[in-house]
Amino acid sequence: MKIAVLGAGAWGTALAIRLSKQHQVTLWTKDENHLSELVAHRVNVSFFPDFSLSEDIGLTASLHEALSEAQLALVVVPVAGFRETLQGISQTGVDVPVIWGCKGFESDGARLPHQIVAEVYSESCLCGVLSGPSFAEEVALGLPTALTLASIDDRFSTEMAGQLHSKNLRVYTSQDIIGVETGGAVKNVITIAAGIADGMRFGHNARAALITRGLMEITRLGIAMGGKKETFMGLAGVGDLLLTCTGDLSRNRRVGLLLAEGKSLQKILNELGHVAEGVHTARAVLQLSQKFKVDMPITEAICSILHDGMPAGAAVERLLSREPKVEIY
Repeated sequence: MKIAVLGAGAWGTALAIRLSKQHQVTLWTKDENHLSELVAHRVNVSFFPDFSLSEDIGLTASLHEALSEAQLALVVVPVAGFRETLQGISQTGVDVPVIWGCKGFESDGARLPHQIVAEVYSESCLCGVLSGPSFAEEVALGLPTALTLASIDDRFSTEMAGQLHSKNLRVYTSQDIIGVETGGAVKNVITIAAGIADGMRFGHNARAALITRGLMEITRLGIAMGGKKETFMGLAGVGDLLLTCTGDLSRNRRVGLLLAEGKSLQKILNELGHVAEGVHTARAVLQLSQKFKVDMPITEAICSILHDGMPAGAAVERLLSREPKVEIY
C-alpha cells in the first residue's frame, strides 16, 4: 500500500518508520528547511533524533508529490495545523482517504478533528481517526502497541485496520469517532495534573485517585458530546490515559512535573521544543464542560494554573478542599 504520512514531527516520523516495513511510505513536511535536514541526514534531528530514516522512505515538502499516488493520507500534524493541511489536500485535487492521528480541539470553536474534516474536506469522504496508548519512540522501535481506528464506515475501518496491522502493531476498530477523539484529547489535560501531583511528591495513592477521577471527567464530557461510555473503558480512553499519566516519555506529564517545580509555562514550552497538546486543549475542554454543564474540577484547576497564573500548590489545595460527595460513575 502507498501511504503519505503528512507531518514530520515525532509521531509522524515514528509511524513512517514503522509502516515502511510493510508499505511504500512518503513522509511530508511543509518546511523546506526541515526537508533539507531530513534529506541530508536521513534523521529527523529537530523532532526525532534517535532514529534513522531508511532509504525506502520518500521525503518531500510537496503535498501534491506526497499524495499523487497515495492510497491513504495519514495526517499527523498538531490540531492547530490540521485545518490548513486538509485545505492543502483539497487544493491538490487528489481524491484520497484520510486518517488522522492528531489529538485535541481546535482552539477557535473547540472543534474536534472530525468536525474540521466535515467543514473543510468532505462530509462523505472515507476517513477515520487513529488513537490509543502509543509513545512514538516505542512504535519506532517496533515494540508491541495496540491502537484504535474509528470510522463511521465499517468496511473502510476494517480494511485499513487490516493494512496497518502487523506483528507488533495491533489495530482494533470502532464506530465511535467522537468518543475516540474526546478520550485522546482530554487525557492530555488530566496528564498535566498527574505530572503536577508527582512533581509535588503526593505519592501513588494520589496519582491513582487523580487518574480515576480524571477518567470520570473524560467520560462524562465524552458522553455529553455523543460518545459511547464503553469507548472510554478501552484503548482510546483508560488505555491512553494510563500511559500518559504514568510514562516519562509523555510531554504533557513533563509539563506538569516542571510546573510543580515552579517554572513558568512559557519557559517550560521553550524547553520542550515540542507541542504539548494539553496546554492548548485545557481551555477548550473547560469551555465545552460549561457548554454541556459537565462538572470537571480537575480541568478547572489545570486551566487556573495554565492560564490564570494560579500556583500549582494553591490549585491543589482548592481541589482537596471540595466538599465530600457520593462517587458518581
